[in-house]
Amino acid sequence: MDDGERTARSSFEKLLEVVRTLRGPDGCPWDRDQTPGTLRPYLLEEAHEVAEAAERENWAQLRDELGDLLLHVLMLSVIAEESGQFTLSSVFDRIREKLVRRHPHVFERSDSADLSPEQVEQQWEAIKSAEKSEEEGFFGSLPASLPSLQAAWRIQQRAADVGFDWPDASGAWKKLLEEMEEFQEALAEEDREHMRQEMGDILFSVANITRLVGIEPELELKIANARFIDRFERMRNILLDRQLTLGEATLDQMEEAWQDAKG
Repeated sequence: MDDGERTARSSFEKLLEVVRTLRGPDGCPWDRDQTPGTLRPYLLEEAHEVAEAAERENWAQLRDELGDLLLHVLMLSVIAEESGQFTLSSVFDRIREKLVRRHPHVFERSDSADLSPEQVEQQWEAIKSAEKSEEEGFFGSLPASLPSLQAAWRIQQRAADVGFDWPDASGAWKKLLEEMEEFQEALAEEDREHMRQEMGDILFSVANITRLVGIEPELELKIANARFIDRFERMRNILLDRQLTLGEATLDQMEEAWQDAKG
């Protein structure tokens, strides 16, 4: 073990000791009161903050947010130990065993040692599928809390990894146009339930196209949301410079200011 590994192990043990102390009899009343259910919203928040720091490649922020996320991993593991559900060691063992099992091209040095990244992903999903129980289902491991657009993208990835996919994006694009036509029919009929169903199909098809062209829809929608907010605020400021509020401006005036804001 080199000095870096010793330092990391020491730091980890010190952090774990702090968590155990906080949960102990003389620890913090708030920390002792926590359960998996009460920690869930904080865990989701920390995971999103990690993802945002990673997206921005803000390394200082990523370091801090990973620490916050690690705290939740340790806290939940200690809570499980206290109730006799599982140990922290078993968490490490399970993920280590999973990584070895799902990377035979690395740990078994088989004929598949030179797989491409895409082939590795397909192999991972094939092994994962073989491990699943019939009760869990093929998509059973996808978290129910995933944002729906992200979930659609991951569902389609999973299906594609076992060969259920369009040959290229053109087929998915034709499917989107078909769904849009069906939505227009529902709109003309003023059939609200049919409209809702077809709009869901449209959104699912859009997510599929993004996957096929290598774009992450949740991220791009987030960027588009931020871009709209920024332009809207610039439009509002332009209107204020023209002695107009949003409530006073006509649609034509707002459109003119919007075009100026885009420039």
